[in-house]
Amino acid sequence: MIETSTHPLDHLVLPTLSLDIARQRLSSLGFVVAPTGVHPFGTENACVFFADGTYLEPVAVGDQKAAGKAIDEGNVFVARDRLYRHKLGHEGFSAIVFGTADADADQVRYVEAGLSAGDMLSFSRVFTDTTGKSDTASFKLAFVADRKATDAFLFACQRINAPKIDRTALQAHANGVTGIVEIIAVSDEPSSRAGLVSTAAGKVAKDGDKVELPNATVSILRPDAFASRLGIPAGGASDLRFAAIVLSTRSTADAADLLVANAIEHNMSGNDIIVPPAPGQGAAFIFREIP
Repeated sequence: MIETSTHPLDHLVLPTLSLDIARQRLSSLGFVVAPTGVHPFGTENACVFFADGTYLEPVAVGDQKAAGKAIDEGNVFVARDRLYRHKLGHEGFSAIVFGTADADADQVRYVEAGLSAGDMLSFSRVFTDTTGKSDTASFKLAFVADRKATDAFLFACQRINAPKIDRTALQAHANGVTGIVEIIAVSDEPSSRAGLVSTAAGKVAKDGDKVELPNATVSILRPDAFASRLGIPAGGASDLRFAAIVLSTRSTADAADLLVANAIEHNMSGNDIIVPPAPGQGAAFIFREIP
């Protein structure tokens, strides 16, 4: 097996029926949402970028014909997106993405582990900042999935060309969020699914229900433990489903004031603010104050 260092969290994929709905919902939560980005295979996004280098990627299908053609041609990203929507609906949290410097090496590892979800994907798209300045972003992706875990997939993302654009304005969120601290997944067999996440991240699997990344933690909980911790339902049984995102904020008091002002349903769990999923927000969001 190829040796590799543990990959950091890069971003999270959140399917949505409409980017307009996602943009409205995320804006009401205090996020700055980037201009729409169009993929060359039928999907489109409206990302939320954070100062720690991670981001949220709400994804909608903008061109059904192009998406269908991409699936026929073996595009794993679009195929898994469609599988997720057919099974769980158009609103959700489908994928964790890890940053890598060598997606080709990751693909070899995934094939050796028997967890490759299919062919690699290379593509470019235009990235535009809040001022209208544009540049081209290029990526190479290698995918991981398990035959049993059809509610989730993971992939390694190599940025071949990073846009030379100032994202400062895109990271100035009114809710004070600066990054992603933890991803919470639900599984009927947490320990076995932690191995899948570990393989995707290039980390040696250990017993337990957590995978520590260089910049975040992936926690996998049984449905009852999820409901007990967050105070919201975990949903139906699943081999693996991503369900919640813990976000670091400079001030939970300021975040709470903003949620109240915008009439956003939320509750407290200790010092954390929990916002249940809603259209345009496919996962529970947990705001945690981290100075």
